[in-house]
Amino acid sequence: MSTADPTTVTRVVEGGGTLEQLGEMAAELGRRALVVTDPGLVATGHISRAERYLCDAGVEVGRFDQVRENPTTEDVSSCLAVAREYAPDLLIGMGGGSSIDVAKGVNLLLSCGGELARFEGRGQVGEPLLPLIAIPTTAGTGTEVQSFALIAEPQTHRKMACGDPQLAPRVAILDAALTLTLPPFVTACTGLDAIGHAVESAVTSAGNEISSALALESFSLSADAFPGVIGEPADLEARSSMLRAAALAGRAIENSMLGAAHSMANPLTAHFGVAHGQAVAMALPHVVRFNAAVDEVAESYRRLAQASGIADGVEGLIERLSGFLDLSGLPRASAECGVGRARSADLAREAATQWTAQFNPRPVDVADFEQLFERLYQGEASS
Repeated sequence: MSTADPTTVTRVVEGGGTLEQLGEMAAELGRRALVVTDPGLVATGHISRAERYLCDAGVEVGRFDQVRENPTTEDVSSCLAVAREYAPDLLIGMGGGSSIDVAKGVNLLLSCGGELARFEGRGQVGEPLLPLIAIPTTAGTGTEVQSFALIAEPQTHRKMACGDPQLAPRVAILDAALTLTLPPFVTACTGLDAIGHAVESAVTSAGNEISSALALESFSLSADAFPGVIGEPADLEARSSMLRAAALAGRAIENSMLGAAHSMANPLTAHFGVAHGQAVAMALPHVVRFNAAVDEVAESYRRLAQASGIADGVEGLIERLSGFLDLSGLPRASAECGVGRARSADLAREAATQWTAQFNPRPVDVADFEQLFERLYQGEASS
C-alpha cells in the first residue's frame, strides 16, 4: 500500500487486468472457494470471468450472489447457510463494500459460531478464520484492506463494527477495469464515500501519525481524480487513482476510525434511502465547519486543503467538498431528498448512538446533531 503504513497485513495487487491473477493467488490459499457477491455484478460478467480464472487454476468454486446494499445480519445469515452446505476453505468477497463485509461476517460465524453481535468491538475472535481475498469493484469503502466488517441490525439499522486482525483479507486485488461498468450514480456515491473517509480519518480523536499521512495521501489523490471519473467515465488512470485512494483511506480508518458525518449519514440512509456516500458527502461540509471551531482540527483541515492545491484553507475545503456534490448532480440540502425539517430531532438522537460519533475530534451530542441536521436541511454550510 504505502510506506506510511507499516501495519497493513493485506497483500495489495494493483493494476488494470490484475483480476487475471486471481486463480494463482487463490490456489496458494485454498482449493474450495466461495465467491460472495451481488446480482448486479453477476450481470456485468465479471463474476463468471473470475470463476473461470479460479477453475483454470484448479480451484473449485461455489457462489452466493444475493448480497444487498447496506447489508444486515440477515444477509450474513443467508450467505452462511450456503457456506455451511458448501464448506469452503477460502472466501472471495467481490463487489462493493457490502459483498466484502458479508464475506467477513460469514467468516466469523462459519469459523467461530454464535451471533454477530458477540463480535462487536475488536478482538473477540477465538478461532482461526478462513483466508479471504477481497476484490473491490467500487472505489469506496476501503474494507478490502481493513480488519473490520460493518453489518447493520435489521430492526434498528444500527451498524455494528466487528473487528479482529484475522478479518483483514490476505489479498486485495485492485483492478480499476472492474469499475468501468459502474453506473454514474454509483461511481459518484462511492467516490464521495472515499473522500469522506479521507477527510474524517484525518482528524479523529483516535488518529495518529500513520492515519494522518494516509488520509492526506488519499485526499490528495481523490480530490484530483474524482472530477475525472465523473467527467470522463472511461478514464482508467483516474479510476485507478480513486481505487488506490479508497484503499489508502481504508487503512487510515483502520488507524483512526471516523466521525460525525458518518454518524449523520447512517440514519439518513436507513430512514430516507439516501445512498450512503451521498449522505456522507452532504453532511461533511457542515461537520467540517463544526469541527473547525477547534484550532488544532482547523489546522489539520488546512493541511488537507494545502496538499490538494485548495486555496483559502478551511473555507476553500468546505466549498470544494460542496462542489463535489454539485459536480455529481446531487443536492446539497436534505430537504431535496424528502427529509422533513420536523425529523431533525429524531435523526439527531439516532446519530448520537452511532459508533463513529465517539471519535469525532470535537465532542458532539444530541443538541449539536440537531443543529447540524437543521443546517443540512437548508443545505448551506455558511459560517
